[in-house]
Amino acid sequence: MTPNGVLQIVLYLVLLLALVKPLGLYMANVYEGKATPLTRVLGPVERAVYRICGVSPADEMGWLLYTVAMLLFKLASVLFLYFLLRIGGLLPLNPEGFAGMSPDLALNTAVSFVTNTNWQNYGGEATLGYLPQMAGLTVQNFLSAAAGMAMCVALIRGFARHNAKAIGNFWVDLTRGILYILLPLA
Repeated sequence: MTPNGVLQIVLYLVLLLALVKPLGLYMANVYEGKATPLTRVLGPVERAVYRICGVSPADEMGWLLYTVAMLLFKLASVLFLYFLLRIGGLLPLNPEGFAGMSPDLALNTAVSFVTNTNWQNYGGEATLGYLPQMAGLTVQNFLSAAAGMAMCVALIRGFARHNAKAIGNFWVDLTRGILYILLPLA
């Protein structure tokens, strides 16, 4: 390994360690519903999402309902992405005129992106139009990460609230993870 490579790894580790505490505290505040520097800007957006989706942020779920909500969300995501990849040839923003993916490749890709493994067996811009990439794959990069973070937060709450009946609200955790953590980091 070159000295430059070692320096880059050391700088990365130093930066990562320097950000652990402030980012961890920020994320804890987000998932606890406390005010953050972004609350003034994103609070109205968050409340609008809850209003549109019919979610009450005060209503918490038990572990079973939280898990079912996550699984239903993941199933709907797989089905939507599969459909989008299959009909990709019929969608706008396809200047090269690519056809939709084959059933097996579309299912593999949909499951892969929804589970946040992002295993790709296609050539991106050489196989897909722009709309399936933007509305499908890119959106899933955020949704799958936010769902994974929500499940981690639920696990932490489960350990911290070992006698409690509720571990939070999946829809609230998903929304907050996207709005306050992933979008600003992007």
